[in-house]
Amino acid sequence: MSNAAIKKSRPVYLNLTQIRLPLPGVVSILHRVSGALLFLAPIWLLFLLDRALASPEGYEAAQRYLAMIPTKLAMLLLVWAFAHHFCAGIRYLLLDLHLGIDLPAARRSSVIVLVISLLITLFVGVKLW
Repeated sequence: MSNAAIKKSRPVYLNLTQIRLPLPGVVSILHRVSGALLFLAPIWLLFLLDRALASPEGYEAAQRYLAMIPTKLAMLLLVWAFAHHFCAGIRYLLLDLHLGIDLPAARRSSVIVLVISLLITLFVGVKLW
């Protein structure tokens, strides 16, 4: 194949909305997203703890803030991030040990990670509300 034919067959642009990642790839990206959330969350949580410990009025304000639906949803997102990051981390440890590395097992473990992390999130969500 000539160099001109190779250049002609290449796409002009990469349309990210048309790319279909396999499920293990989605789990990998979600693992990174959950890690970033877990890295940034302590800033918010420590600020909230500081307000709650500052005074009785601060404690009451923190309680009101935590009772708000957007705050509960954000906490639920953090619960999902922790659950997903934990489950996916175990999956990656097993992959590092060359367990479940073939494609069917990798897909199966990806589904297990997603299901377990969502079940944990659902369980905590029911307790939260």
